[in-house]
Amino acid sequence: MYRGYPMPTSRPQSADPAALSRWRADTPGCAERIHLNNAGAALVPSVVADAITEHLALESSLGGYEAAETRVDRVQAAYAALGRLIGAPARNVALAPNSTIAFTQALSAFDFAPGDQILTTRNDYASQQIMFLSLAHRRGVEVVRADDLPEGGVDPGSVRRLIGRRRPRLVAVTWVPTNSGLVQPVEAIGAICEAAAVPYLVDACQAVGQIPIDVSQVRCDYLAATARKFLRGPRGIGFLYVSDRMLEAGAHPLLVDMQGADWTAPDAFELAPDARRFETWESPCALVLGMGAAARYALDVGIETARDRSRALAALARERLAGLAGARVLDRGAELCAIVTVELAGHDPQELKLELRRRGINVSVTTRTAAVIDMDDKHAGAALRLSPHYYNTEDEVRRAVETIKSVKSEK
Repeated sequence: MYRGYPMPTSRPQSADPAALSRWRADTPGCAERIHLNNAGAALVPSVVADAITEHLALESSLGGYEAAETRVDRVQAAYAALGRLIGAPARNVALAPNSTIAFTQALSAFDFAPGDQILTTRNDYASQQIMFLSLAHRRGVEVVRADDLPEGGVDPGSVRRLIGRRRPRLVAVTWVPTNSGLVQPVEAIGAICEAAAVPYLVDACQAVGQIPIDVSQVRCDYLAATARKFLRGPRGIGFLYVSDRMLEAGAHPLLVDMQGADWTAPDAFELAPDARRFETWESPCALVLGMGAAARYALDVGIETARDRSRALAALARERLAGLAGARVLDRGAELCAIVTVELAGHDPQELKLELRRRGINVSVTTRTAAVIDMDDKHAGAALRLSPHYYNTEDEVRRAVETIKSVKSEK
């Protein structure tokens, strides 16, 4: 059952039947399984798979370096597509092996000293919280977490008060945490940071592809994202947005390499003029082209369409799951997205996940170690996570919940 917040009443948006049929035809995996693990890794459209395999075939015949040299224009187009996805010029986009490395590159641009503060939230991604704690242990940085609102999610007023009390070196926020459907108010926090001239770093790993993004509205200095989740791109690639303000200030990662700078004299180097100073030289060209194809596909579908439909499907899942005996839906916050988490009393979520997979339904599990503070607040050790996307159907959501009910009754 729901506790402490209102039951959502959204219903799935009726997709144009032709569009839904096209999305599913473009996603061969839909014919084989119900995929409700888009917050982990979405099923890629055929155009993404084709972009990757075609380039790998080219590498096998020409050689890796030579193939990349024939695809320079397509790689540039990938940067441009990613820029359009977040409302930024291509020059402000850097490639990264994943969202966490993108976040790390941004974090390493700060020369933290003992006593510096990183202001964050109680719902940041586990990897980020661990990085902050490592900086606390090794560099004497103080990690400060803003308070939550009663309904869940960070309180922008707490962020404002903490900034006013002692100006932090950095504010860092995870837009959508991995362990629930919470959407953090990143634009409100961005306005506060901009007014106080405090650098602002956003983890958009779970946001890109399911939430419209305009970095000028978020007012962030850095934004890290991945391809594999709601963007529906390949694993092993992501990107980082870097603002003009940071570029003009000369910001660069601690360990910049020959992609990000030119070695101009025995004891001197010159930074790349754009965000590529945050890249490393070696890059998986096939995955870059796949990510570019995913960005263009997302833009063609429409991010607003993806948001509205996936959120309504998630609301349907919450409503159905809340009706199961012994179920406790864990998502809290004023705004919820296409991630649904549910605790099922007396049942191991890992076992449920594997049994559902055997029955052709993909879901995932979130554990306490993914979000210690939030999960402890909810008195939960682990939960089943369902994350629909726009290409899923209402019937798939209903069938998944009915299968969970059936599996529960068999245990």
